[in-house]
Amino acid sequence: MFMKKTYQITEAGKADLEVELAELKGRRGEIAEKIAVARDFGDLSENAEYDAAREEQGLVETRILEIEDILQNAEIIKSSGTSSVGLGSTVELQCPERTVSYTVVGPVEADPLAGRISDQSPIGKELIGKKIGDEVTIKTPKAEITYVVKSIS
Repeated sequence: MFMKKTYQITEAGKADLEVELAELKGRRGEIAEKIAVARDFGDLSENAEYDAAREEQGLVETRILEIEDILQNAEIIKSSGTSSVGLGSTVELQCPERTVSYTVVGPVEADPLAGRISDQSPIGKELIGKKIGDEVTIKTPKAEITYVVKSIS
C-alpha cells in the first residue's frame, strides 16, 4: 500500500510557498518567449541560448511540481504551547557568551541562517520536548555548547 508523504509546515511557510509558486508560474511565459527567440537563432544542436532556456524551463517546472506536492500534502504546524518545545515553537537559548533564538519547523521550511531549524536536525532533535530551565548540549564540529532554555513561544 502506497502512503503519501505529509509535509509539516507553518502557516507562514505555506504562505511563502504559495507566493513562490505564483512567481514561478508567472515566469512560464517569459521562459517560453526565451525558447521561441532562441529557436529563431537557427541550428538547435549548437544553440547555447536555447539549451539554457530549456534548462531553466526544466528547473522551474520541477520546482512548481515540488511546491504543488508539498501544498497538497501539507499539515499545518500549530505551536504546541509554551510548556515544552515542539514543532512550531520559537525557543530562546542562552549560554554565557550569547543568546540565540530558533523556530523549530519541518524540513521543508528549514533555513538555519534565518533561525528556522528542522525538527530532524541535530539541534532540533535536542530541543524537542525541552522545557524552560532545561539545559541543552549542542554538538558542533568545533565544540559542544551548553545552552539553557530561557523561553518558549
